[in-house]
Amino acid sequence: MNSKLSKFSPRTNAIIAGATMLALMITQNVSAATIDPETYYAGDALGRATFFMFFIGYISMGAAFVFFMSERNNVAPEYRTTMTISALIVGIAAFHYYYMRGVYIDTGAVSTDYRYMDWIITVPLMALKFPSLVGKDAITDNKVLGLGFTGVCFVGAIIMIAFGYLGEIGEIDAWAGLILGGVGWAMIMVATGLPFGLYDGKGVDNSKIKDELVWSANALRTFILVGWIIYPIGYLVGTDIVDSGSDGKEIMAILYNIADMVNKIGFGVVAWMGAKKASAMMS
Repeated sequence: MNSKLSKFSPRTNAIIAGATMLALMITQNVSAATIDPETYYAGDALGRATFFMFFIGYISMGAAFVFFMSERNNVAPEYRTTMTISALIVGIAAFHYYYMRGVYIDTGAVSTDYRYMDWIITVPLMALKFPSLVGKDAITDNKVLGLGFTGVCFVGAIIMIAFGYLGEIGEIDAWAGLILGGVGWAMIMVATGLPFGLYDGKGVDNSKIKDELVWSANALRTFILVGWIIYPIGYLVGTDIVDSGSDGKEIMAILYNIADMVNKIGFGVVAWMGAKKASAMMS
């Protein structure tokens, strides 16, 4: 290969790629790169907090992308797909967060469309990270409505995002969007199971999960069960099911941003911990 990058190690190449991605975002013509939030949001504590959460969101997602890519070659080959998925999730989110921050600065509005553009890509990837970590041997052939593990997770993610979006933009009743979106969430939990033996999961044979991966598998299940609860709380506020007045959209954005950072970065970290432990046992 004649590329100038060929002389660097894979880890160095990954770091260069991550730094390049962040540089591209920073050099985009978005006013958020030049404002002083202390003066721009003087007297508007909620607006300033919302700006900071978008800012922290894209910086932390970008940093996580560089970390996961740099660690990819430090795990056994069978876990590198897991690390790649982790990097894709936070990398895609970093781009969307950068633009959501720009929209908020330029218009004062919280972007629903950019948010759901991100989720329609990253949520299925988050659901599919589970089998990439525990391995194909731990995934059963059980079917739910004719769908295997991958199908249930993918369809559940699409249902959850689609009905949440329709409810949030007012195309359907907000309660209907919440309840129907919850069906998709439940489908993912039916497939993956609940943590610490509460429910094994229709699509998982826990006896075939390596001992060194059990903790990480249960942690991923805990994120799906507990960490994802923050999203419907934000939805309740943002759709005025819970009356929060004119501040609802910004409170919703803050809650969504917290949930994304906890779940997307946390998902990747616990998967990385399991992959590192399993790789050490193999060596």
